[in-house]
Amino acid sequence: MEVKTTHLQMLAHARRVVPPPRDGLAVIHARNPSVRYYRFLYDAVGSPWQWISRRKLTDEQLASIIQDPRDEVHVLHVDGVPAGFAELDRRVASEVEVVQFGLMPEFIGQGLGNWFLQWTIDRAWSYSPRRLWLHTCSNDHPGALSNYQKAGFEIFKEVLS
Repeated sequence: MEVKTTHLQMLAHARRVVPPPRDGLAVIHARNPSVRYYRFLYDAVGSPWQWISRRKLTDEQLASIIQDPRDEVHVLHVDGVPAGFAELDRRVASEVEVVQFGLMPEFIGQGLGNWFLQWTIDRAWSYSPRRLWLHTCSNDHPGALSNYQKAGFEIFKEVLS
């Protein structure tokens, strides 16, 4: 099956106000996360969408990325329960890449994604990058691309593989 990967970017902070959809939300920066914890988050969020890129990495390769202080893992909690995560990679000067973003399936459809995406965008722009970017693909949640575009990201490249 052919997969379309869409690359999107934001060259200026799209300042939106997205109110929290409910009480009991917290975003916690998982500083220096263990590989096991990261893989738990990655699989819990990405399995329905066939996320595989991080699965291809050895534990040592993954640790060298996620334990770099310029790579941030932020975990959305709902009433103390992990509900999703965002990974921001600042290892390239003047850029922030949203490497991973998503919710666990049981938390989709509650308005959390829009709020957490804006939280992630605001966090990324707090570093004053020249560019904020990400990619999604046709295997991702059906609403992912449109949500990124509504948040202010613009398509700059599409690739079929």
